Amino acid sequence: MQEFIKWTLDSIREEGSSLSWLEESRFEWTATITQVLKQILAGKTIVLVTDENRKWFAHYIITALNKPSTDRPMISLVSIDNVYPSYGTVDGDAVDMLDDMLALSYKDDYIYWYIGRGNDNRANLPKRYDRSYLWLMDEDYQNAFSMRSYDPLLDIKLLQLYRLFDKSLNAVLFGEVNIDE
Repeated sequence: MQEFIKWTLDSIREEGSSLSWLEESRFEWTATITQVLKQILAGKTIVLVTDENRKWFAHYIITALNKPSTDRPMISLVSIDNVYPSYGTVDGDAVDMLDDMLALSYKDDYIYWYIGRGNDNRANLPKRYDRSYLWLMDEDYQNAFSMRSYDPLLDIKLLQLYRLFDKSLNAVLFGEVNIDE
């Protein structure tokens, strides 16, 4: 079984120059994705949260992750906007009540996956927890993968990251790599 960091580098290089931008950030990438993959293997539900500008990407992930052609076990995934459509307008105690509702609904077996600007209000709840999987833009944050919102290739990079995430998930589920090393 191959080490995950080596497998990641090989996977990045297999894509050729289109994914070469990720090679220098692969240690940051593997550190964050390893934690979320362990939680997925433990059966935790992913609560997907994005800022307003990345809602299209949330829809893409929701429809792509468990499509029938993946030929793997289904992953428990929900969008915060489907669970609570008013999430973008809540603050203060309402955020705490929403978090409590999720804790009750999923018996604390859930993680947040946030994609978007770090200073967006929608990031506040996922940033509360170390177990959250964060793809933050315009902010450096511990245990987060950082990007820049003003990157003209951002949408393409997001799709590439999702593809690598999906490929990594398959590799872990089917025992091709060891994420504990």
